[in-house]
Amino acid sequence: MASVTYDHVTKKFGDSMIAVNDLNINVDDKEFLVLVGPSGCGKTTALRCLAGLEEITEGNIKIGDRVVNDVPPKDRDIAMVFQSYALYPHLSVFDNMAFGLKLRKVPKDEIKRRVEQAADTLGIKDLLNRKPRQLSGGQRQRVAVGRAIVREPKVFLFDEPLSNLDAKLRVQMRAEISKLHQQLQTTFIYVTHDQVEAMTMASRIAVINKGVLQQIDTPQNLYDSPNNVFVAGFMGSPAMNFFPAKLRKDANKMVVDTSDFVLTIPPDRTKPLEQHVGKDIIFGIRPENIHDAEFIPPNIHAEKVEAKVDVTELMGNEIYLYLITGKNTFVGRVDPRSKMRMGDKAQVAFNMDKFHIFDAQTEQAIR
Repeated sequence: MASVTYDHVTKKFGDSMIAVNDLNINVDDKEFLVLVGPSGCGKTTALRCLAGLEEITEGNIKIGDRVVNDVPPKDRDIAMVFQSYALYPHLSVFDNMAFGLKLRKVPKDEIKRRVEQAADTLGIKDLLNRKPRQLSGGQRQRVAVGRAIVREPKVFLFDEPLSNLDAKLRVQMRAEISKLHQQLQTTFIYVTHDQVEAMTMASRIAVINKGVLQQIDTPQNLYDSPNNVFVAGFMGSPAMNFFPAKLRKDANKMVVDTSDFVLTIPPDRTKPLEQHVGKDIIFGIRPENIHDAEFIPPNIHAEKVEAKVDVTELMGNEIYLYLITGKNTFVGRVDPRSKMRMGDKAQVAFNMDKFHIFDAQTEQAIR
């Protein structure tokens, strides 16, 4: 097993295109790290640099204690699972999984042992004689994962492996990959643009935007304490609501003034904000902290806001309300008993125990 280190890694394409910019990440041995960000942010390039499929421009990449900048991909002791299954259509499942081992002249008995053990772990032992065309998408993805497992590498790399699967199968495969990590006790580095995959699978998440690492932390800490507006808006579905506003004092109270509505900040949350009174800020609140005023949870600091219901989405266990107030639009996740419907005038309650404040200029969190 091995740790992985990105030490001031930069990758440029030509003179102007910087795909990865001064990336510093330490991945612990046996950790499940997810690189997440929008398309084109540099996360796949960072993974390909680790795999040796892209040559880095600056910095060092280490697997364990060994710098691998000049080590060929085949000698880095990694295995990679791609978005496309990349299976040989004329070979059986067994031969697809065994192909890399045969190239390395591994003894036949050892190949058989490894393939059957991996197939048993993935639940595809009865498929070993089939061809890829006889498999479903989920089964093909398991074969691709199995081909990586049999190599018994120090580090597994996954490049958006679930993107080609339907929604139900993605949920199932997420759980299976998480279980696989627990069984193998190996370092996993996983790339996705889907923040739900990241939240449900990772021991830590690295959020990347425009080639720059924005924040790296546990899923819950990223969700609860984002460093900036980008991380706050990217993690969570539906995304956090943002309102341009100003902090000001109103009598003995500190308030957030959006010009469309005014919210009082609870006294125990005001101290870190004192030096920002009178300044422009961005007020953030997640949809689950906006409630129908008729169904306010007990023991919260609730501030009521008048709005108009633009769209409703009935989810069964909850309702998404798309709301308009003045120039601001926002989303609430409210109690399924809510009777609000499209076109209604609504009164909603903001939970002021669960808000975020960002500097309007830097977009960094104020805590």
